[in-house]
Amino acid sequence: MKKIVVIGGGPGGYPAALKAAALGAQVTLIEKKHLGGVCLNCGCIPSKSFLQQAHRYQIAREEGFTGVPDFEKIKRTQQTATQKLVQGISFLLKKAGVTVVQGEGSLKDEHTVSVRLPSGEEKILQADGIILAVGSESFLPPPLDRFKDQIYDNSNFFTLPALPKTLAIVGGGVIGCEMADCMQSLGVEVHLIEMQPRLLPLEDESASRVLTQSFTKRSVALHLGVRVTEMERANGKFTLTLSDGKSLQVEAVLAAVGRAVHAENLGLETIGVTATRKGVTVQAQTLQLKDNIYAVGDMNGLCLLAHAATRQGEVAASNLCGVPAVYDNAQVPRAIYTSPEIASVGLSRTQLQEQQINFKSHKSFLLANGRAVAQGQTTGFVEIFSHAQTERLLGAVLVGAQVTEWIHVFNVALSAGMTVPQLKNVIFAHPTLAESIGEALRA
Repeated sequence: MKKIVVIGGGPGGYPAALKAAALGAQVTLIEKKHLGGVCLNCGCIPSKSFLQQAHRYQIAREEGFTGVPDFEKIKRTQQTATQKLVQGISFLLKKAGVTVVQGEGSLKDEHTVSVRLPSGEEKILQADGIILAVGSESFLPPPLDRFKDQIYDNSNFFTLPALPKTLAIVGGGVIGCEMADCMQSLGVEVHLIEMQPRLLPLEDESASRVLTQSFTKRSVALHLGVRVTEMERANGKFTLTLSDGKSLQVEAVLAAVGRAVHAENLGLETIGVTATRKGVTVQAQTLQLKDNIYAVGDMNGLCLLAHAATRQGEVAASNLCGVPAVYDNAQVPRAIYTSPEIASVGLSRTQLQEQQINFKSHKSFLLANGRAVAQGQTTGFVEIFSHAQTERLLGAVLVGAQVTEWIHVFNVALSAGMTVPQLKNVIFAHPTLAESIGEALRA
């Protein structure tokens, strides 16, 4: 029986442990903090709980509700959801026979792991295979780094003691936009600062444009193409000076400018591997770092998404257990839970142009969708990309209500190598938002 050690119990680590155990390995999982990692404890799940409740409050306000949000109740609801899911992971690991050790793991060599226990004692584990899944932490560049203990990032934002009246969010990527949406919905005056000329610089430009229009309509103050050059705190308020000369004064600051892998204590030098802030370099399909050691999730920099980490963990475990498996970064869907939501998969318009692929665009707007009109959610569109000659599907970007749920139609279609005529023949229920897929292909 193979002995496998997994360092890190987040969305990459615990699925790797479960997969390895299912394939007959003896598995030990090391986690220094909480099972579920950043995603479950201070990322994906808490933010979605906050967003769901914030959007309900926003709808109530639009219907004439004049009360204030019960922030303590919002936090309790989020904490209950998180605790329930952590307990669920613990149960699954126990049921699978995975030994969970709380402590900080590090490599002593290619087959030996040292665990520093909470008591300070050292535990030594021998392994036939090792999976590294240590995740990442919020990155704070100057001048934000000087206020590390006074501002918020994803690790502590959901512990806000109360809703601030004013909030500056530094970073207009996924986390920044989701939290801007959430806080504005709860009545907070939000300033969103992004050094690139547009929000969501890694996403489709047309999707970014729709979200920008939505935020502007909702009075989110956007500061695009600028960065924070100076920052001070006095009398309980922060003063931020921007590169365009503007000055902002707010009660709270949320840093959402990126992630960094901190592998200093992981012992990578013992196996001749060097890590940067962006992590380590692995074989992109097998996730192999070196010999019997694999690295998954944020620490390999391939895709900083929880579901990508989960798939990587499963692929790494399969390969370690002698069952060949392949990870495909192109098949990972991207989901942003703002209002409207944004989802995409496959190649984007920019990638198609950069790769000089001759493609065709198929587009429909939710303004013409019966379900969207009936429920008053007509903001958004469906755009599908196909190869101009073969008609094979290449990618899709969706903007609108619940698109993070029906993006998976395209996951299946891309995985199956479907063409435009094949997807066009699919019968979509009426009335549904997903009917827009057929409408786009018929346009």
